[in-house]
Amino acid sequence: MEMIDSHCHVDFKVYNKNRQEVMKRAQEKLTAIVNSGATLGGNRRTLKLAEEYKDFVYSTLGFHPSNAYKADEIVIKQALSEIESNIDVAVALGETGLDFNGLESEADKNKQIELFGTFLEMASEYQLPLVIHARDAEQKALEMVKKHPSIPQIIFHCYGGDLETAQEIIGEGYYVSLSTIVCFSHHHQQLAFDLPLSQLLTETDSPYLSPFKGQRNEPAYVEETVKTIAEVKSISRDEVDRVTEQNARKIFQI
Repeated sequence: MEMIDSHCHVDFKVYNKNRQEVMKRAQEKLTAIVNSGATLGGNRRTLKLAEEYKDFVYSTLGFHPSNAYKADEIVIKQALSEIESNIDVAVALGETGLDFNGLESEADKNKQIELFGTFLEMASEYQLPLVIHARDAEQKALEMVKKHPSIPQIIFHCYGGDLETAQEIIGEGYYVSLSTIVCFSHHHQQLAFDLPLSQLLTETDSPYLSPFKGQRNEPAYVEETVKTIAEVKSISRDEVDRVTEQNARKIFQI
């Protein structure tokens, strides 16, 4: 099987006790994983993982929107500075974006919007793909993205918004990544059915969204995403493997 987990967080501390075993299982099933930085420390750990697992782990460097409105400005500036210092080894920027879930404060929303704008400018300047986290703000994120047409590629990771916005994302030539949530969510299965395979990626978003109740998620379980998409679309797993892996390799140039 040729599969890529296009978005995970194996750097998180929940893997500290058995990270080597998790990585061994991933290497047995996958051809690569893309580990996404979400904080200052997360970016540092992601870079370390990519060094340790050369030609298997690839880094994206970002700052999660849920951290954007809570973090100290000094921390954000340090994160942005370190991202620029390591720009040559990043296969993309992100994750970044907008997460308005449960957020009522306009000031907090504006902090997210400001930082997302900074990442959009960086992606344009450095000509890197951008990995977007958008929750309860998909349309707003898309509107902002469309103002930066020079960004090489856009991925709406772990997409869970409505079909109409997803179709607009696809219409712009961007990509939608489906996580293991597709294994147990009817809404995500409908998205998998309606969206073209040619613009889909597969991911786990580990350690979240495990397809197995009561278990922590991990990159090897991206196989379940592939299987579910194949079942929903009534096509072979081999085709889903082949197309989504090619999509990931093309976008991240790995």
